Amino acid sequence: MTITVDIRPEVQAELARRAVVHGRAIEVEAASLLEEAVNPKPAGQAQAASAEPTQPERRTGQALVDAFAEIRGLLTDEEIDRMFTRNPSGARPVDLS
Repeated sequence: MTITVDIRPEVQAELARRAVVHGRAIEVEAASLLEEAVNPKPAGQAQAASAEPTQPERRTGQALVDAFAEIRGLLTDEEIDRMFTRNPSGARPVDLS
């Protein structure tokens, strides 16, 4: 089934953020939220789940490492250094006083 829903930009941004956190497409995240709203967990399961202490999600670079795993090793370190060198002429003094 296909449903078209008009949502505010801030709702779309939050939906996209949640999709990234869960590692899935925004459409899949939206469908999951709709399914949870239509089929809520029974009271006993919801209480048991909330009784367990939750750890805050740790953001690491592992998702980035995994995303680029397929292209790792295609360039040598020297080639990467040449591509991403800093232009020294862009430096300027900064007065922090």
